[in-house]
Amino acid sequence: MNFSEFLASESSQYPHYLLIGSPISHSVSPLMHNTALQHHGLKAEYHAVGVRQSEIPSLISHFNKLEFLGANVTIPYKETMFEAMDTLGMEAAQIEAINTIVKRDGKIIGENTDEYGFRVPIEEYADELYGERAVIFGTGGATKAICYALKDMGVDEIVMVSRRPGQYDPSGSVTMCNYDNWTAYAEDASIIINATPLGMTPNTEASPVKSDQIEMLSGKICYDVVYNPQETTFLKQAKKVDGIPVGGLDMLIHQAAKSFKLWTGQEFPLGLVKMKLDEVYPD
Repeated sequence: MNFSEFLASESSQYPHYLLIGSPISHSVSPLMHNTALQHHGLKAEYHAVGVRQSEIPSLISHFNKLEFLGANVTIPYKETMFEAMDTLGMEAAQIEAINTIVKRDGKIIGENTDEYGFRVPIEEYADELYGERAVIFGTGGATKAICYALKDMGVDEIVMVSRRPGQYDPSGSVTMCNYDNWTAYAEDASIIINATPLGMTPNTEASPVKSDQIEMLSGKICYDVVYNPQETTFLKQAKKVDGIPVGGLDMLIHQAAKSFKLWTGQEFPLGLVKMKLDEVYPD
């Protein structure tokens, strides 16, 4: 439903958390968070609401209502909502984007749990990443958080692959390139990340890596933030050449887990949520 419809519904009169974005129809965040809320017997519901730009002022006003308990923020509002917060968590301030809104002591706090969600599934490879190079396809909403996480893990150089590299203003530790010359940077990389929608349902055959480039994935950690399907074409390519595949579902779960802990102080039922998601997104 859209935000105006939500405000007119009975659901807005009861304690609730929101997912704010556009589009949001594909999201499984309500499934994850309602499973967790029910598991802990918490009297609140989580709703996904599509928000138009014209609705932003009334949405920000809604944050002050007692029934509003917190929110997740997805594209295209991670930077828009950043500007609307009373204060920011450390990660959100550094990344300059939020994906979680927390209410505490009368203040609206912006947090970013995307970097945590990205980092947890590759912590076992921390030694292999320290001082090394990472290649990231895409410069979209998640990329800022991914760069923050990689730098925090000690990655020395980040190469971002973009169709329009000249339009991006990178920091000193980021090099820009395009899809025609990314392979020049791949040989010395330890991790290659797909942070684009390429390969997502329904276009599951797509990949940022062409069929004649897959040798570049050999021996690399190959991380796809796409989680539907769980095994993308990019991950299949990696497995063909003995790359190390890391799927996006764990990132989705762990960023949700940290959001839930910030809101409620309770632990996210990871196993139960994973079981529910496996039913939606089979291998």
